[in-house]
Amino acid sequence: MRSRVPVLAWICLNVILLTKVAGAEDWPQFRGPAGNGHAATRDVPTTWSEAENVRWKVPIAGLGWSSPAVWHDQIWLTTAIEAEGSLRAVCVARETGQIRHDVEVFKLADLGRIAAKNTHASPTPVIDGRNVFVHFGAHGTACLTLDGQIVWTLRLEYDHRHGPGSSPVVWNDLLIVPCDAPDSQFLIALDKRTGQQRWRVEQTEEQAYSTPTLARVGKQDQLIASRGNAAIAYDPRDGRELWRVSYQGHSVAPRPVVAGDMVYVCTGYWNPTLLGIKLGGSGDVTSSHVAFSAKRGVPHVPSPLVADGRVYMTTDLGILTCLDAASGKELWRERLSGNYAASPTLADGKIYLFSEEGNATVIAPGDTFQAVATNQLDGRILASPAFVDGAIILRTDSHLYRIEAAKNVRASATISRQAAPSATKAFRR
Repeated sequence: MRSRVPVLAWICLNVILLTKVAGAEDWPQFRGPAGNGHAATRDVPTTWSEAENVRWKVPIAGLGWSSPAVWHDQIWLTTAIEAEGSLRAVCVARETGQIRHDVEVFKLADLGRIAAKNTHASPTPVIDGRNVFVHFGAHGTACLTLDGQIVWTLRLEYDHRHGPGSSPVVWNDLLIVPCDAPDSQFLIALDKRTGQQRWRVEQTEEQAYSTPTLARVGKQDQLIASRGNAAIAYDPRDGRELWRVSYQGHSVAPRPVVAGDMVYVCTGYWNPTLLGIKLGGSGDVTSSHVAFSAKRGVPHVPSPLVADGRVYMTTDLGILTCLDAASGKELWRERLSGNYAASPTLADGKIYLFSEEGNATVIAPGDTFQAVATNQLDGRILASPAFVDGAIILRTDSHLYRIEAAKNVRASATISRQAAPSATKAFRR
């Protein structure tokens, strides 16, 4: 580990950043502010194409499936330029699409082999309002200031083999990082300011690549993680186990979703099952707190979405299923076009689903399937989008888009002429 910013400078920098006025919506982590795929914004477009409702489009060098994380006027994502062994954090200006910072965080002689569908930059950054934290699995974890200065870096010793997948989460003064490998799994909590270890929990379950979810249960915060053979809740203060539900699973990727007094967990490969688990238990609650289990239409990669008493989930092969959130009863199923890795999002009363082939389906929530629109962009989509201030911030395998209805753009927020014409394409009507 190495420190690059003196402590006093770090404190002063954060004080300055904290005094900035929050004038816009933020999307600071994977699946939004609450990590559940719910967006507060309104006036989101339902139709777009390469020639319609694209405010800007900017190429991103390299390849990565990390989702955009948005804080005020900044959009952060990670990318890997594999041929150079370069792992980078990129900051894009929210208004103009200009690249503000392009920071090489790690450089390795050989990034190694990973699963064909994965990238070396798949975990999503998390922003706490002072700093942005990026994670590249065993390649390294780092803290950067919002002006692109590296505060600290850390290499954790494990073999992620199939590549990085889990995103870090922030709780109070801790950065909690899941580290997953076929032969070694652990959760580690780092001091956000220094990167020093605060606690570490070794795990013996099968490998998983899921991002933990934070929940408030009664008067206690809980960190709920989907592991290979169990869903486990930890006390984020010290990593103490609070409860667990056991199951058979492997390579779990979907993030747990908390809604009301339930948490919804997918069990991964081999025998994918959706479990509805009642919160509030202690110890092994496998027999007492599983409200239902559903086996049809359960995804391997996309996380489920829970809204208005219903669970929506898309399989990797495009089967969209809607369940009653209390009982797990299937309400309807529909086949969509394409394959899916991105997780569904609820925004402005509609559900947005993005296929790997660049197709997007917009539906109305309800007890029957109601399609609103379908759209197509160039490029592949495996990263879940961000939704802020009426706009969709969407990453493909080659570009970052700001998709926004033309009527929402004020004259004072037009595209900056300073943006390089070859790098940023302006709004199309």
